[in-house]
Amino acid sequence: VQLQAFGGGLVQAGGSLRLSCVVSGFTLAYYHMGWFRQAPGKEREGVSCISDSGGTTYYADSVKGRFTISRDNARNTVYLQMNSLKPEDSAVYYCAAKAGRSYDYWGQGTQVTVSS
Repeated sequence: VQLQAFGGGLVQAGGSLRLSCVVSGFTLAYYHMGWFRQAPGKEREGVSCISDSGGTTYYADSVKGRFTISRDNARNTVYLQMNSLKPEDSAVYYCAAKAGRSYDYWGQGTQVTVSS
């Protein structure tokens, strides 16, 4: 099982990035997917999640209206489009997969840095 997150980088405030999470070793269509982030010295927080079919999404209040989660089960990929980025969005972003109540699989993370 692998979840590979990429697409992070350095961007100025107000800019955009699109993160991708490519999965292998399991059938993406059977899993709900989430994006999490962790900044230095802070606890990991949930950013967004999407149901297995893509029909239901959730966003943390801090990113609502700026971030969009989506998925392409045929391509084994989940996306996080991040617009209007703020310095406080800087963190390592992780994708994760769950079939039940808790997340079963985690990716290695991709760094997002937003400069002011």
